Order: sequence, then structure tokens, then C-alpha cells
Amino acid sequence: MSYSCTSRGSSQDPSSAKKPVGSSGNPVRDTGGTTDGGTGTDGSSKQTAAMKVKKGCSPAEVVVGVPVTTEEDLLSSSVITPEDVLGLQKITENYLCSPEENIYNIDFTRFKIRDMETATVLFEITKPPSTDKAGEKRDIDPNAGRFVRYQFTPAFLRLRQVGATVEFTVGDMPIENFRMIERHYFRDKLLKSFDFEFGFCMPSSKNTCEHIYEFPPLSEDIIREMILHPYETQSDSFYFVDNKLVMHNKADYSYNGGT
Repeated sequence: MSYSCTSRGSSQDPSSAKKPVGSSGNPVRDTGGTTDGGTGTDGSSKQTAAMKVKKGCSPAEVVVGVPVTTEEDLLSSSVITPEDVLGLQKITENYLCSPEENIYNIDFTRFKIRDMETATVLFEITKPPSTDKAGEKRDIDPNAGRFVRYQFTPAFLRLRQVGATVEFTVGDMPIENFRMIERHYFRDKLLKSFDFEFGFCMPSSKNTCEHIYEFPPLSEDIIREMILHPYETQSDSFYFVDNKLVMHNKADYSYNGGT
């Protein structure tokens, strides 16, 4: 069974954000929901629904609205919540949860980034099908698939709106309150923070969502530094089910492609 959805999020420049996020009193913008009873290419019904999205926040407001946390504190915690990661002041050096904590068997199988203004595909990757034979055991890096390295041109830093389509499957348990918090840093300075709510995912389903990232303008000085220093721009992507961290992915970025 397949499902699809579209969500729109925004991130604010740290100097201009007005309200913190991460607490129950924060505003949530509901983009409304629609249901499309159409049929997918595999013959299954397809549901299309808009999702609730929270706006980005600034480093200063994270301190005000959410208690400051450290990676060391969280690594010793048995449960990590969205408020915990919103209190982090820099990129993490380690993964904050193990692959075994993904008890829902969430598996990301496809990812695409496109410029919303021109519909140009900027990046696309699909997970290859498994070639392991039944009963065959191999030594596999437990963190394989948890890290992505992106290479873009300098023009990417001037885009205002980017769509990120993700396709994922879930195991035989339903998922309540599936949420992603993604935080982008340059040299440990928080550039932008995104907060998306996937909502409910049916068991044994295949899901496709497009997140609409609205980027704040960057200063010319920051753009120049990010181009001159590839892979010093990094991000943490934290995934929660019922406010408990179950997955943590990492990425770094280069913006000097084609130069």
C-alpha cells in the first residue's frame, strides 16, 4: 500500500526569528488536508495529505525556549526527545542512537532534491535492492546508509525554495506521531532548523513525502566562506516516534562544484 503527502516548512535567519519552537505552546501552522482517492501505478489506492509544519528557530531562542543540552548529556540518556536535540548548540560528533533503536523498520529508499522555481533536479539517489541470499550473513557497517555527502554548485546557496522528496517504507507496526528535526550548521554555527511532522504511517506501507524548504538569505560573507570550505557545512537529521528518538542521520555539504 502506498501513500504520498506534501509538506511546506520554513526556516528563519537566526537574526530575524521571533518565536522559539519545541515546546507545547509553540504555534503550529496547519496547511490543511486533502484526500485523493486516486490509484497508484501499482494498483493500490493513494492518499494525498498536507502535513503540519513548525517554523525554524534561532540559536539564541533555543536557549530561551528550550534548555541547553550537550551531546555528552544525551549519549548518557535512555530516552532522547525533540526538546533535547533542539537544545544542542553545535553539530554532533556521534550518532545519538543505534540502528537497533529503529524498531519500526523505517527504511529510506529514495531521495530527490529539486529547485522549486525551475523544477530542476539537483540531486537524486535510490537505494539499490538487496542482493543478499536468504540465510546469508555478511559483515555490514552498522552505520551504513546513515551518512550522505552532498556536492552542489555555489548557485545552490542562493536558492530560496527547494523541494526534498523522500520515499520510505515501514515495518509491520503502525507509526504514531512520526517527526523529523533537521539542523544545519556551518562551523558549529546554527544556520537553519527545520521541523516536519509526518503524522501517522500505516504498517507495511510505502510512503512518499515532499518537504518544501524555504531558505533564509545568507550574507555574502557566509556564502563565500561556505564555498571556500567544503564539508564544513553539516547537518543532523533526527527522527522521532511518539517523541522518542529512533533514527539519527548525518550529512555534510560542498558548494564548490563546477568551480
